[in-house]
Amino acid sequence: MSHLSQGQVIAIDGKTLRHSYDRSESKAAIHMVSAWATTNRLVLGQRKVEDKSNEITAIPELLKVLAIEGCIVTIDAMGCQREIAQQIVAQQADYVLALKGNQGNLHEDVVQVFEHARRTDFADIEYDFCQSLTSNHGRTEIRRHWILGHVQYLANAAQWAGLTRIGLVESERKLNGKTTIEQRYYILSWKSSATQFADAVRSHWQVENCLHWVLDVAFREDECRIRKDHAPENMALIRHIALNLLSQDKTAKGGIKAKRLKAGWDNTYLLTLLAQ
Repeated sequence: MSHLSQGQVIAIDGKTLRHSYDRSESKAAIHMVSAWATTNRLVLGQRKVEDKSNEITAIPELLKVLAIEGCIVTIDAMGCQREIAQQIVAQQADYVLALKGNQGNLHEDVVQVFEHARRTDFADIEYDFCQSLTSNHGRTEIRRHWILGHVQYLANAAQWAGLTRIGLVESERKLNGKTTIEQRYYILSWKSSATQFADAVRSHWQVENCLHWVLDVAFREDECRIRKDHAPENMALIRHIALNLLSQDKTAKGGIKAKRLKAGWDNTYLLTLLAQ
């Protein structure tokens, strides 16, 4: 049994099941939105995005069935919506939302605030900063993280429930003598330090590496041609359940793919998994 940890990061992100389309029925591939508990490494829930819709409508429905009190919810720019922020706060959680041009004036204001702060070396500005350095396979990456308070003067700040901080992540990569710099902006309801903010942003990418990638490699989800009626959605749910069981098992060695094969060959091991 697993318990949701206080302050745990819950990453919400979507994935398209690429071969679930059916041209003969004019049916597009389905898109699933999942909630991933980054500390416990568990799928907490999922929702199918309805036809002719997008993640903005599926995320609130997913949040409704989750017990997120005391947790930090991270979502990419698609989910950076006032209604979603309000719902997260109403469910007594905090948010770290990626901010891009889809929020117009707010995004522009946040960019300008950070540009001004850095030009003036953060004179008379409340802020926190941390930096990390990684180097492998000939690539060096420096990640710089800033957190600023005093958000009340941002465009439409009052319309964002719980908004208390804005964040900037700057990634400087050096590879084969070339340097690239990428900047990503965030809004937060969480009164975190720069180090905590860095951990939350880094944890969000687990949903890609520990969930979506594993589903494709260990379960070959993208290759699955199941497409009739609700079968693709049902199979996605079953894969998530199977992944949770295999992830939590400590009795067998090896990765998810090896454990899955063992469960197919060894009924005793299979029953051990199902009894968890």
